[in-house]
Amino acid sequence: MRWEELTGDIFPKAIEEAEGVCLLPLSCIERHGHHLPLGTDMYIGRALCDRAAALEPAIVFPDLVFTQILEARHVPGCIGIEPELILRLLENACREIARNGLKKIAIVNAHGGNDDLIHYFARTQLASPRDYVVYVTDPSYKLERELENGPRWDTKVDGHAGECETSAILAVRPDLVRAEALRPDEEGLPLGRLKALRDLGVDLGIWWYADHPTHYRGDGSFGGAEKGELWLSACAGALARAVRAIKDDGESGRLQAEFFAKTRRPE
Repeated sequence: MRWEELTGDIFPKAIEEAEGVCLLPLSCIERHGHHLPLGTDMYIGRALCDRAAALEPAIVFPDLVFTQILEARHVPGCIGIEPELILRLLENACREIARNGLKKIAIVNAHGGNDDLIHYFARTQLASPRDYVVYVTDPSYKLERELENGPRWDTKVDGHAGECETSAILAVRPDLVRAEALRPDEEGLPLGRLKALRDLGVDLGIWWYADHPTHYRGDGSFGGAEKGELWLSACAGALARAVRAIKDDGESGRLQAEFFAKTRRPE
């Protein structure tokens, strides 16, 4: 059930059917090689949430695309929002979701650049009392069961506009894939310009640009709609299982309330 497609009259019934769970898809607007649309992550996140909600009813929040993508501001089309505003927007979105009666909010991330952000955001939920719980889900976690008949990938280097994302877009929006723009070279391979530091566990904000200045990792020419369909179905199955567990969870809210009570007067 997509939030924006419901009417105000049937929204309360939808909350009951969803058992109070809302999926919050996070993505961004950024370059995806020469051949995929700027909204690739948005389309994938939307498809993933819609498929999971069809398996395990939940309300899907409108696409939240204003997230962390500062590393792509040097290429055309990127929308990079100030860090402080991103956190405020996420917090406000969650408060509005909860105000509308959905007290279990599951973040579904479709953009790798948000990985650190969403886990930090989960910790910020302990800054002040609230009557809802934020869960960070990872649809690719524990996919063994779903991937028994899943896609077989042909490339070893992937991650951005490569085989997987190209396959997913070919499955959901093939009209947006510019196959003729794919190049028969190794542009998607990492340059390793900071490899010495990275090999020693040193992290820095410019590492992605150092490896992938054209914002492309992998080889999209190996993508295929069938692979994309299998991968999306597998991820949706894993996410649906997580949604079921979130619906059954009563302990997180209780522990959170207990924690906030103790913060008022630490023992």
